Amino acid sequence: MRLAVQTAVGVLKAVAEPTRLRVLMLLASGELNVKDLTRILGQSQPRISRHLKLLAEAGLLERAPEGSWVYFRLAEAGEGGALARMALETIDRSDPVLARDRHRAEALKSEREAAAHAYFQAHAGEWDSIRALHVAEAEVEAAVSAALGSGPFNLLIDLGTGTGRMLELFADRYRRGLGLDLSPAMLAYARAKLERAGLGHAQVRQGDIYHLPLADQAADAVLMHQVLHFLSDPARAIREAARLLRPAGHLMIVDFAPHEMEFLREEFAHRRLGLSGEQVALWVEQAGLRIIAQQDLAPTASGKQPRKSDRLTVSLWLCGTVTGGGPSGSEPGRASESTGTMEVVA
Repeated sequence: MRLAVQTAVGVLKAVAEPTRLRVLMLLASGELNVKDLTRILGQSQPRISRHLKLLAEAGLLERAPEGSWVYFRLAEAGEGGALARMALETIDRSDPVLARDRHRAEALKSEREAAAHAYFQAHAGEWDSIRALHVAEAEVEAAVSAALGSGPFNLLIDLGTGTGRMLELFADRYRRGLGLDLSPAMLAYARAKLERAGLGHAQVRQGDIYHLPLADQAADAVLMHQVLHFLSDPARAIREAARLLRPAGHLMIVDFAPHEMEFLREEFAHRRLGLSGEQVALWVEQAGLRIIAQQDLAPTASGKQPRKSDRLTVSLWLCGTVTGGGPSGSEPGRASESTGTMEVVA
């Protein structure tokens, strides 16, 4: 790696200060906000904010607004970020000051994880109630995994990430994973869960599914797992997802087939009681994509066909660009025997 002289000087000047070096060491291990850093480093908020501003101006940090907070992380791309990582690799991590910073950061993350877990526990019954109405989650995940293919994906985006489960499921298939959600509480839970799993290449961000803060054609794969039935304008969300796809990228939509469970609208804020194949096909076409394969996972009760009124069918749609083929590393539409077969759409 060769840098312009001015770039190198700017980066080295930004790093050459004890507090800023400590900040970089902390952010190399995960994202933190200003409040987190003030607690860990024991310095005032204005001082920490000033250090972060200088590091960001030097191209060493990425900023991710989340409500009234902003999370910071060591820059993934750019010459400045690469040079900063090289410099950090030379630092003795056993230094007492750095060791104390790490200990405080770990204590803070444990505290944050406990708070997020408490939130999830308080709402776990909601997810359990809905999961009990359809086939086992493991079967749904196996079908999604088989249909999306083995990748590898340079960037995988999970829209409406919730608990971050899809980022966990595909963690070995992407170089970078990004989950977006509007709920700060769900983001806190997902962030803690990913940190606990050691998935440093996965991040979560607050984002509006209708106005995503991402560049055109940025992603190899985009997931919309149990999201569209909550939205007032699913077509608009699909168009925004399509905007993110590279020419050979793929969009995976997972949602419920049409049903008559009115209580899901009343008690769980479902805006739509399932999505028909015809409606999804129209939305996908309007977004400039095509459906490559489709699959329905219908539950059975004691070997008998369940009534439409008391069970949910989960539908999967694998979508790609008009000229794109199947998923990288797999045949389009292939699924495991335990979950049935994806129907390849001509």
